[in-house]
This record gives sequence, structure tokens and C-alpha cells, in this order.
Amino acid sequence: MDELPLTLDRDASIPLSRQLADQLRAAAVRGLLRGGDRLPSSRELARQLAISRTVVIATYDQLHAEGWIAGRHGSGTYLTAAPATRPEPTGAQALSDGESVRYDLAPGAPCVHTIDRAAWRRAWRAAGDRAPAAHKRRAGEPEYLAMVTEHLLRHRGVGPDHDTAVLATSGTGAAVGELAHILLRPGDRIAIEDPGYLRAVGALRDGGIEVVPVPVDDGGLRVDRIPAGVRAVYCTPAHQFPLGARMPADRRVELVEYARRHDIWIIEDDYDGELRYDSAPLPLLTTLAPDRVIHLGTTSKTLSTTLGTGWMVTTGAVAAVVRRYRETTGTCPPPAGQLVFAAFARGGDLARHLRRLRRDMPVRRALTVDGLRARGLEVIGDHAGSHVVVRLGSADAEATAIAAAREYGVRLDGLARHHIGPRHTFGVAIGYAAVPREVLGTAVDIAAGCLAEAAESV
Repeated sequence: MDELPLTLDRDASIPLSRQLADQLRAAAVRGLLRGGDRLPSSRELARQLAISRTVVIATYDQLHAEGWIAGRHGSGTYLTAAPATRPEPTGAQALSDGESVRYDLAPGAPCVHTIDRAAWRRAWRAAGDRAPAAHKRRAGEPEYLAMVTEHLLRHRGVGPDHDTAVLATSGTGAAVGELAHILLRPGDRIAIEDPGYLRAVGALRDGGIEVVPVPVDDGGLRVDRIPAGVRAVYCTPAHQFPLGARMPADRRVELVEYARRHDIWIIEDDYDGELRYDSAPLPLLTTLAPDRVIHLGTTSKTLSTTLGTGWMVTTGAVAAVVRRYRETTGTCPPPAGQLVFAAFARGGDLARHLRRLRRDMPVRRALTVDGLRARGLEVIGDHAGSHVVVRLGSADAEATAIAAAREYGVRLDGLARHHIGPRHTFGVAIGYAAVPREVLGTAVDIAAGCLAEAAESV
């Protein structure tokens, strides 16, 4: 330990305990410390560094909570594991692509930590009490559709309409895929935000649809840059993905007027519209033009990806075509997730969960923004949703930051890969929902350090 390059900046805005924790992690990653190495006592390390013992205790508590160190009764504190290349400690998350990370700061994951586990179990038991079904309901389970309708009325202001129908979906990607087959024809063109949501792009292209990029700015999709000849526009007006802008009211009206004038559809993806906690949400596009807008929502951003379900609000005519398509293809959204959601919502647990979520997310956002700004980084994105954005000046800087964070076990998502056309915006989108709040500050500190170094060195 006497030879470790531990240096603390007392004038920095970052707490000394975080600085020390970051440097001990870095020493472990680089092989300067190895699994089984004994660390000094908190009193001894405080003496060596000329700092308060309280700082060292806070550092050790943090590293212990993360799984880096463990205490042995009567013996001391030891490093539990220290790979020479990247950390793979106990508790690392295994992702769908096979990558194992300690902290997943990629956007799009929900905050499952606020879910009342007792309520969650009750909902699953209630769903399991249903008798096995012999036939599929192509539109969705009746109780699910009833709960979604109530949810949209209470939380998104979508009221019942005689020519409006609500359908269950298997999520936004699946819904976009269905629309590509029934609303559009192979070769049709659809305008989509750039950078934008790549899963929607993939679903459309699988249906033979030509995807045309449209620039975005601080107000979301630029209506004045929609090219002529498109049959539809796909957008995320509540919280543009991935740059985080909110489409203002005047542009929403402009987009609706454009759709009416050119006789095209608007596909409104309200993927995290419920996650607004600084002000009241703006009217949904579907409330402005229910005859022109197909509204898509999902449970995967506000509750859990486990359910694998969402909804579509559209005209009765389009809903009838969707049901015929599902009948012809033999497809329909799986009912299990719908029944769990319905049971969770029916007793008020969904409303209580959303209230907890709206209290927790501002704290998480502030923690994330403060950690990034402490390293001199500019943060963009509306005060909503579950991610913020840090821009970088080049693709090289973005790649450098992502690779450096990966060495510390932190997963970041670059903006470059979200482009449909030529890449022009670089940086990372940082999600703050999935990581437990007690270690979020540590994860953000690591990410911020990697981003700041990349910005300076490239």
C-alpha cells in the first residue's frame, strides 16, 4: 500500500471518500492490488494519507457494499477479487449480449428498486389464479385493456372516444412491426428521428419499409425537415430518444397540421411519458389528432421488462385491421404479463408505484447530473425520463470513454450507434434508473472520470 499512487485533491468538489474509492478500484483493475491482498486498517490508512479516519471508513463501507473487499474477523480487511483487465466481482450483472458489467448505465432500463415486492408477488398470484384459457384474445385480455384505459385517462389524459380502440401489444418494437405490415406497404417511406430508436428502425426495415432520417433539435423532431413522400412519421415527443428533448406544444400542433395536410400517419412512441416529475406533461399527440395518430406505450420503462407487454391506441378501423392481421398470422400478445399488470393496477399498487417512482427519479437525476458536472461536463436532456446525455466532440472521444468505462465494469451507451444516416452527434446517454441508488454515485463518478479524460485527450 505504501507504493500505491494514492493522491487526494482536497480542493476538488468530489468527496475524498469517492476519490479514494475510485483510486483503490483502479489499482485493483490494473493489477497493483490482487485478490487476497490485505488492506491497512482504517486508522493506519488515514494516518498514511493524512485524512480523517471517517473518510477511510466511508470508503471501505462503499467498497464492501460493492463486493470489492471483505472483512475477516480478527484478521483485517482483504481485497476479494482484482482481475488484471476488468472487474468481474460478485453481483455483476449479466446482460443479454453476454457482457457482464458491475454498473449498467445504459439508458432504457426501468427502476425496479421502487417496486413493492409484496404487491408484485400478489399480482403474480392473482394472475396465476385465473383458469387456463382455451382461446386467444387477439385484442388483449379484457381486464388488461380496462386497466390500461383507466391508466391512460388518469396519467396521460387520453379519454374514451367512440372511434378509438385500445389494443394490447408485446411492446413497442412488436407494435411497430405490426404497423409496418398492416399500415404500410413494402417500399413505403417513413420519417424517423435521427439519432433515434434503433429497434423501431429494425422493425420497420424488416417489414420492407424505407426509413428516412429527420434531424432533431432542442424541441425534438424538426417538422420542417420531414421529406416529401413519406407515408408516416415515427417520433418520441414526450422525451426524444436518445437526446432527451421534449417536443413543445407549438411543434406538436405543427406536426399534427403537417400530417393532416399531407394525409400521413403519426406513430407516437410514449415510451417513458409517465416519468415526468418537474411539471405537468404536455398533451399527447393522440389527444390532438386521434384520427391521425397511433399511440404506443409500454410497461417496460415504468414497471418491469418481465411483463413484456404494452398498448396501442388507434382508430377503430386500424384496430380492426390489426386484429385481422393477428388472426391471419396466428399471433397475439402473451396474456401472462397482461394479467399481472391488471392485477397490479387493480388494487392501486400501480398508482402507488408511480408515485414512489416520481419521488425517486428526481433524486437519481440530481445525483447523476451533479456527478457529471463536478468533472466539468455539460449535461443535456429534459428534466424527465430516466437518462441524460453528455456530448463529446468526436467519434474517437466517444469510443475512448466507453472503452475506459468498460475497464472499470461500467457500461455506457454511445450516441454514434443510434444514427440512421451519417453520424453527426457523439457522446453518451447515461441511464440512472437501473443501478441501485446506494451505488449510483460511484458508478457516475467512474463514468464522469472516463468522459472527462476522453474529452481532454482526444
